[in-house]
Amino acid sequence: MSALAGLGTATLGEVAAVRIVPRDVRALDPAQGCVAGTALTVRCTPGDNLALHLALAQARPGDILVVGYGGDLTTGPFGEIMATAARMAGITGLIIDGCVRDSAQIVESRFPVFCRGTAIPGTTKSCRGEIGTSCTIGEVEIRTGDVVVADRDAIVILDPAAIADALAEGERRAAKEAEVMDRLRRGETTCQIFGFA
Repeated sequence: MSALAGLGTATLGEVAAVRIVPRDVRALDPAQGCVAGTALTVRCTPGDNLALHLALAQARPGDILVVGYGGDLTTGPFGEIMATAARMAGITGLIIDGCVRDSAQIVESRFPVFCRGTAIPGTTKSCRGEIGTSCTIGEVEIRTGDVVVADRDAIVILDPAAIADALAEGERRAAKEAEVMDRLRRGETTCQIFGFA
């Protein structure tokens, strides 16, 4: 996973058959680095966060919680307490099709969160939702076991079977980009390097 995170979403998005999550789900922390992990999908009823509590108890170290929340912007089902619980469980991050609360505390804790924004109204805890079934964010279907790579640029989803090819292609592209950067530092222009008239 660290090798994928080292490549970043821009490189992976260029070389691999990835699914790109809509760009209005963004890093809560503008300085967020790249994270990678295995998706544990959660379907929550908007306005209720019991499913998130249950998922926190089931998640394994290295998981990224991917939460279908219906795009709801009126409630904040995830906050400082859950971020602390997630970090203690070894969870790599949270992606939610909705909002969070306690944003300053979450950013300070350095727990990676990707969301649609912030909302302070709380939630009920009565609907168990679904854990481990596929969820959809925008038009992108995400399944438990998919590989997630997320940074301040984007969130990309890869099928586990595509990881080896994506990594190899990404490393080739990164090497080519490093060569271009070296030539630029030696004084060439992009037009010279790429053969533009």
